[in-house]
Amino acid sequence: MKKFLIYLVASILIITIAAMVGLRSPSVQDRIMVSVISGMINAPNNLPQEDALSAAVCGSRSPIPSPGRAETCVMVRAGENIYIVDIGDGSASNLRSWGIPFNKIKSVLLTHLHSDHISDLADLHLASWINENREAKLDIYGPDGVNLVTEGFETAYELDYFFRNTHHGEQIAPLDVAGLNPHIIDLDQPKIIDKDGLIVTAFEVVHDPVKPALGYRFDYKGRSLIISGDTSYSKNLIENSRDVDVLFHEAQANHMINLIRDFNLQMGADLNAKLMEDITTYHTTPIEAAEIANLANVKHLIFYHLTPAPRNYITEIIFLRGVDEIREEWTLSNDGTMVVLPVGSDEIIISKIK
Repeated sequence: MKKFLIYLVASILIITIAAMVGLRSPSVQDRIMVSVISGMINAPNNLPQEDALSAAVCGSRSPIPSPGRAETCVMVRAGENIYIVDIGDGSASNLRSWGIPFNKIKSVLLTHLHSDHISDLADLHLASWINENREAKLDIYGPDGVNLVTEGFETAYELDYFFRNTHHGEQIAPLDVAGLNPHIIDLDQPKIIDKDGLIVTAFEVVHDPVKPALGYRFDYKGRSLIISGDTSYSKNLIENSRDVDVLFHEAQANHMINLIRDFNLQMGADLNAKLMEDITTYHTTPIEAAEIANLANVKHLIFYHLTPAPRNYITEIIFLRGVDEIREEWTLSNDGTMVVLPVGSDEIIISKIK
């Protein structure tokens, strides 16, 4: 037995040394790198294979930082077509890492023009432009002022477009489709998309002094979902959410925000305290969002745009305090939380893109 253990330890030691020596060989390193590249290129994108209306949270937090979370973003897929609702910091990187087919992105829908809803627009544009055979500029829908946003991005990235086109050529970086095509939403004509079985309807929510702030309803072959955008308690959102399968509703735990405010006051950081006090007036608490979902007869509620986004199990419990007493069917989102609504079914499938 003793000899066996000696042989076993010696064998493990020899194998370990051989592996370490082998890893120093450029040819071995290159073979490993080829394997890594193959895995990246052929990685599944986790999107549903069946005909469905689906949505994935590509950014689950507000501007308040939280490790592992990007700023607000929801990717909606109807059949083969993809629509991006808001595109905050870090969300475009999530879409890239998930292997999302950027050539399937038809447009971006902005709920409003706060920085945490638009800051990754340039990165999304790049990912959907270079070598993606896009046929036109990227369509950007949003409230009044969206044209100023797109003009600003295009001015800032004008040289970027030129340099990439000069370097890579028209086949990879065609200059005629570089850029953003703004569409200002007229709420008197709220149906903004009606194509391939999908209807997207815009409606106004309450985010004073931001006016107008928008929510969006997606209807596809009998399945439906709502994305609230940033809003305080909104009767208009309730009316537009009647009987939908899934409601993505922002959630701000004011009882946690008040603790942050009080801590700042104790530390003499009066302006930070005022900032916390200010934001309590134009967001919805988790309890209010649960009540809204109940009033609208929503089948499943997903909390997103979380403020402050929970960092661990304990802060999740604090964030959701009181929700279970009001509603049963809900999900607290993380980056990658995905819901799939198969066509011809009442099924609601919750999973996570990794």
